[in-house]
Amino acid sequence: MKYILLVPDGMADLPVPELEGRTPLEVAKTPNIDRLASLGTVGMVRVTPAGMYPGSDAANMALLGYDPAKNYTGRGPVEAAAMGIDLGERDVAFRCSLVTTDGEKMLDYSSGHIPTEDARVLIELADQKLGNRTRRLFPGVSYRHILRWVDGPLDLNTYAPHENIGQPLNKILPAGEGERDLHTLIYDSLDLLDNHPINRRRRDEGKPAANTLWPWGQGRTPKLASFFSRWGITGAVVAAVDVVRGLGRLTGLEIISVPGATGYFDTNYEAKGQTALEALKRHDFVWIHVEAPDEAGHIGNIEEKIKAIERIDRFTLGTLLSGIKPLGDFALMIVPDHLTPVTTRGHLGNPVPYLLYRSDRERHQAAPYNESAIHEKAPMIEEGHRLIEELLAG
Repeated sequence: MKYILLVPDGMADLPVPELEGRTPLEVAKTPNIDRLASLGTVGMVRVTPAGMYPGSDAANMALLGYDPAKNYTGRGPVEAAAMGIDLGERDVAFRCSLVTTDGEKMLDYSSGHIPTEDARVLIELADQKLGNRTRRLFPGVSYRHILRWVDGPLDLNTYAPHENIGQPLNKILPAGEGERDLHTLIYDSLDLLDNHPINRRRRDEGKPAANTLWPWGQGRTPKLASFFSRWGITGAVVAAVDVVRGLGRLTGLEIISVPGATGYFDTNYEAKGQTALEALKRHDFVWIHVEAPDEAGHIGNIEEKIKAIERIDRFTLGTLLSGIKPLGDFALMIVPDHLTPVTTRGHLGNPVPYLLYRSDRERHQAAPYNESAIHEKAPMIEEGHRLIEELLAG
């Protein structure tokens, strides 16, 4: 038996006035999902525990079967694990986003999705000029980077840039233990990077300047039991973003790089499906993550979100379904990790729809796979970390 967990990040949404009160998932043309829904089970799940921010880190930890209430320590250490950054027992890792500010407001959480090659130059310069023996910067992908602080602070509040677009910086600066050092890093980075040749060029091209470092999501490395020790099967991760790859590394899954996978709208959807098929020849479990719907939600782009959902259905899921028959029976779970509404552009922890299809137990039912399932007599799972038990049952 093969098991597939497909996570279209942030795919779930709220009713959109421009779509006559429907959601992007309801509007999108998804023939593969529709067919599986007619032969499987559609339900609802509350992925992230109540009272916890529904970030992709905690939410994907839950979908992989680990209770965030017991295991979550922060986003930084998860992404550090993906990048192979060594952390001592008391070292603290922060996600350090490369953002756009004017010194007073948060303007763009991704610096216009700056290319990795440009971001690397800026981060390496910032590490050289602003780093020291206890604080180091490590370049990642696009706007996503890591700050490692030896014996660093944990007792402070930090704020995710993508949830605070347009907010005054003085309302969202880190607050608590170590805040003075972090404030200095933020404003010194603005002085260092704002007039860099890369940013002068970006402004000339009408693009946001990648001019400020923004640390958040701090934590120490979580201790997670291996996926194999829990379920007795090996698995792999097919993902572009470090938060998912890091969770895979921390749980002993094989991390697979996909040609053309970008973590954005232009990702290689078909290659993700093909890579998953190859992984299933070596493993019994594969976890496929697609970031594009979340990115569309964060910028409030309805059209791009619908396109991302349709591309996942046609190219990722379609490729998977067209090639999986020779591998025998399989169980497939499709579930977003949270809502990223195009109307609010942030994450919401409302229940999301899940679809479970098993090739050896086809059934016939009429519930569509979308957010309206919450109004139907659909199963409701209140503890998101238990959803994987439905996938792996039997």
